[in-house]
Amino acid sequence: MSLWEIITWPFAKLMVWLYELTGNYGVAVILFALVVNLVLTPFMAKSKKSMMHSTRLQPKIQELQRRHEGNQQKLNEEMQKLYREEGVNPMSGCLWSLIPFPILIALYSVIRQPITRMMFASQEVLSAIEGYFPDEIANLSARMQAYKEILLTDLVHNNWDAVNAALRSTEGWEKVLDIDFSFLGLNLGSQPQISTLWNGPYTWAALGLFLIPFISAGFSYLSMTVSQKTNPTAGGTEQAAAQMKTMNLMMPLMSVWFCFIMPAAMGIYWIANSVFGMVRDLILTGIYKKQLDKEDAERAASRSAREKELEEKRLETERLKAEGKTEVNANTSKKKQRASEKQKSDERKAALDRAERAARRERLGIQEQEKPASQVGNRRYARGRAYVPDRYEHPETAEEATEAAALASEGAEAIDESVADDVVAAAAVEEAAEESVEAVEAAEESVNE
Repeated sequence: MSLWEIITWPFAKLMVWLYELTGNYGVAVILFALVVNLVLTPFMAKSKKSMMHSTRLQPKIQELQRRHEGNQQKLNEEMQKLYREEGVNPMSGCLWSLIPFPILIALYSVIRQPITRMMFASQEVLSAIEGYFPDEIANLSARMQAYKEILLTDLVHNNWDAVNAALRSTEGWEKVLDIDFSFLGLNLGSQPQISTLWNGPYTWAALGLFLIPFISAGFSYLSMTVSQKTNPTAGGTEQAAAQMKTMNLMMPLMSVWFCFIMPAAMGIYWIANSVFGMVRDLILTGIYKKQLDKEDAERAASRSAREKELEEKRLETERLKAEGKTEVNANTSKKKQRASEKQKSDERKAALDRAERAARRERLGIQEQEKPASQVGNRRYARGRAYVPDRYEHPETAEEATEAAALASEGAEAIDESVADDVVAAAAVEEAAEESVEAVEAAEESVNE
């Protein structure tokens, strides 16, 4: 037995068992489609959940695209980080969707080739049947050659006694089953024909076969619409929307074409498959919507708790700094510790220099020139000509104080020449020290976290 026969064997046995159980080929095909959908449900469930999860990330992905526009490398890094935090594999939806394809091909061959794939009759048996109906085989069109086994099975059923008597001596003939393709008055082994409807007798069989392609197209369109409604793509572009709309029209039209060039049994299978697929999609959407809502709520609660914890640590660190109770982190490198000690030493030296200059000025009787609150070193308006230091503490008077400061500074020199160069240098050192200390503190907080 070949590998392909091993793959198709369980589906062939299932189809034979369903036919023997129901005694109706059409019902067997419908139940066959049901079992197929049940078999594929675990694979489709993985794909469905991944797609729904990815859809929920679209607003965050669009925000990253807006924030890092023009920097593709940074955008890719941030998107990978987002996927890790959310536990999403962007390729999983595609991978799980590809797994069912080999199964679907096997199923298709079982329905299309009932003699060799469903009954596992030999090529000798198939050739013997073809030889018994030479005229019918000769009249088959090129495109119907692929479905000749369905037509031959129907011919065998209609002439069972004669064919069985003539071919029973053929080796392997015992595997051939007498399969009746009739279903609701239709012959599922026949091909829908427009000419039969208009030129032949107006019968339910002719009308029913003619309607199967359009019913299949209708359910195909409905299935795609339900799938898009239950799993919308957030923020899709106009081009993507246009492509999806085109696909929604093209796929049903292709279904009509294929059903007209194939035996009606394939149309019944596709109709049943579309119906069961819609039901499966609706059920999975309801299940995973609740699961994803719960997971999103848990992640939001965890994120909120983490932010609250970090805020509490920050406030505690600020309180300890204000009280002078902070300790050097044991994990801080010696290089950072030396830099911190040097900055503190420079700060103490600058403070002593300021105190000595103030004492010397006082001994010499030099009056300090009034300085605006915005002055840094000899730059009188380094913080702005309308600077008011307590504007946030007293917002009710902030506007008036700002206007007064702006008027007082109007026309005044920006540089205070009475300030000595050593004061300017000390102010620069003090300002640099403050910035360095802030940087070291931020680094320590990052290490502590």
